Parts: sequence; structure tokens; C-alpha cells
Amino acid sequence: MSDELNPAAIFRAGTRLRQVVRRTPLETSNRLTSELGIPVRLKREDMQVCRSYKVRGAYNLISSLDPGERERGVVCASAGNHAQGLAFACRELKINGRVYLPANTPRQKRRRIAEIGGEWVEPVIVGSSFDEASVASREDSERTGAIYVHPFDDPRTIAGQGTVGLEIAEQHDGPIDTVIVPVGGGGLLAGIVVWLKEHFPEVRVIGAEPAGAASMRAAVDHGGPIALPSVDTFVDGAAVGRVGDLGYQVVRELVDELVAVPEGAVCTEMIELYQTDGIIAEPAGALASAAARLPLERPARGPVVCVVSGGNNDLSRYGEVIERSLVHEGLRHYFLVTFPQEPGALRHFLDDVLVDGQDVVAFEYVKKNNRETGPALVGIELDRADELEALLKRMKESPLQIEQVSPGSPLFSFLL
Repeated sequence: MSDELNPAAIFRAGTRLRQVVRRTPLETSNRLTSELGIPVRLKREDMQVCRSYKVRGAYNLISSLDPGERERGVVCASAGNHAQGLAFACRELKINGRVYLPANTPRQKRRRIAEIGGEWVEPVIVGSSFDEASVASREDSERTGAIYVHPFDDPRTIAGQGTVGLEIAEQHDGPIDTVIVPVGGGGLLAGIVVWLKEHFPEVRVIGAEPAGAASMRAAVDHGGPIALPSVDTFVDGAAVGRVGDLGYQVVRELVDELVAVPEGAVCTEMIELYQTDGIIAEPAGALASAAARLPLERPARGPVVCVVSGGNNDLSRYGEVIERSLVHEGLRHYFLVTFPQEPGALRHFLDDVLVDGQDVVAFEYVKKNNRETGPALVGIELDRADELEALLKRMKESPLQIEQVSPGSPLFSFLL
């Protein structure tokens, strides 16, 4: 562990940030408490300044710069939330900054960065992933002398993010059994676990990362940070292809368990947070509470705290969120159906293959220029996941040629 990253550094960061960031609520989730049978509380960093915990790390680092470093300005790469934190710090401290963002950053986040930073920050769109944006921002720093503000692999950033753990410990009345923290590059998890294990070593700390970007698990299995061959960028706030060196060292030493959360489970939890708890969470913000609903190596035996890390979600993404959730829950399925060229074929499919409560939600001929000879892509939504077996049996007995499009197949990737 770095000499610059320790509980004392987190305490100093807490003192520095106290007058700048919000002390976000630690709220009981009646839904998760009822579902899991143990008290579950949510650390509401979606209510933070800039609607994400990232402002803690960015401000802590930038405010620690000396006058000469401030004059050179700052630069960073970000999928969105760290950029907003840097923009806020630049505006408050009157420091010029540039932000490199990957092209998949939601429009809402891009707009917010420009609004927050105003005249002090210049957004630069480059590449298709965080890692490409990171390379570009590093080159900028070397070329111009601007101070690079790392989103997760700098002890000052991690110390600032670790103040989330400091607040959890201060706010929770009574002992905590488990704290679940979302993982992207590892900075938030590293900061929280450093504080908690120093003061409450009995607390179990779990990292929750997206299954399509499980870079911390890859690092632990490999014995060091390693670049993933591919990354599912849906959980954009945590879609990091390689974790930080410092975060990895801390996680390897102190974190009790890592959980890979399927993207579909994240979507289901986003919907539950919105519809039941009234919380608008971005995908990364739903990672921890989604992980709480999954089987763990050691199930929690007492109070659980889940960090809702951010609430910068783009409304236009909810169609995909609902789709991924339904597929994950086994309620939506896709098939290639070849209809014979005879009267009543489609009516037979609707009347004899489908039953009440099973709806066609998508229908599109695969061959646009010759519909008579090509199959149709048919999406079917079920009332209950356990209806699938009977549906497949009726399909097999039907004279129609029907092929299920399985999740994970190359064709299925075009549907989402």
C-alpha cells in the first residue's frame, strides 16, 4: 500500500471536503430489507454534488496542488462522472482544465460537464472507450505540462473517494456486517476499504463489478492488473478495461470478496430502484444493490450498506435498460420463424403456439427485399419465466420451422 494512502490521508481529505461536498444520506431500503430479511441501507452518492462520488477524489487532488501546478492547469480522462467532478473543482478553484471523454459517454453527461465547468473546462471527445481517452489525456499532460488528474489510480483521488467510507462509519447506528461497493477502476473500493478495515476490521467489504468488465477479478486471478480483451460498455461508469495498480494492491490485501454482476441484473435493479425506492441510478450506481441480491460466498448475517455511486443516467437509455432486464429475467425471448407460403400460417402461430399472457413484441422479416422466402425475427414476452419450457414444446410440435436466438449468440448481439 502507498505511504500516501492511509486512514490519516482519508481523514485529511474529509476535513478538506467538508465545506465543499455534501454529506449524503444513509437511507434504509425497505424493499431490500424485506427481500433479504436483514437491514439494508443505501449510501446515496447519487445525491452528491454533480450526482456522483467522483467529485470527492477530483476535488481532493486538485485542491492539493501548489500554485505552480495550478498555473499549468489540469487534464483528465473520464466516462463522465470524474469529468464532472474535475469541472466542478476547476470552476471552484479557478483552474483551467481539459477533459477527454470516450465517444460512448451519454449526451447528458457531456452537457453537464460543459455546464458545470463553464469557461474553465474544455471537453475533448476521442476514442470509443475510457482506455483510449486515457491514452490521449496522458499524451496531453506530457505535451503541455498539465497535471494529470487520474480518476482512480492516484492516492489523492483514492483518499478523497475513501471519505464515503468515513461517512458510512459515522452515520450508521450500530455494527455493520457488510459494505458492498461498485468497482470500475478500483479507487472507490480501495478508499472505502482502507478506512473501514483500519477502524472496523470485522466489517466484510465486497466489490461489485459488471460481468462484462470484470477487470478487478481478472487482475486478482492474474496476479496484477491486466487489460481485458473486450469490455461491455453498458455500465459505462464502471466499464474499465484495466484497474489501477494502487487500487489492485489495496483490494488484493483487504477486500473480502468480488462479485461479477450480470448487466441484465443491473438493469433489473435500476428499474426496482426507480419504481420502488424513487431513486434514479445510473448503471454503475445500481451495481452494489444488485450484488446484494445475488448469492455471495458468505451471505450477510447482519446490516448491509450498499453504495449508490451515481445518478447521472440518460433517459434515452431506459428502453435498453428494460430490454436487458426482461431478457435477464427470462421474460423476453427471440426466435427466427420461417412461415410456409400457405394461408393461415401466421394465424396458426398466434393461436396454437402462443397462449394467453404471451405477447408478440417484435416482428420483422430478416430479408427485407424478399419476405416470401426468408424467416421473421419474432420477439415474445412471457408473463412468467417458467412458461418458456411449455412454449418451446409447442414450437417443437408445430409444423413451422422455429429457431431460438439465444442470449450470447452473434445474432442476439444485434438486438440490444
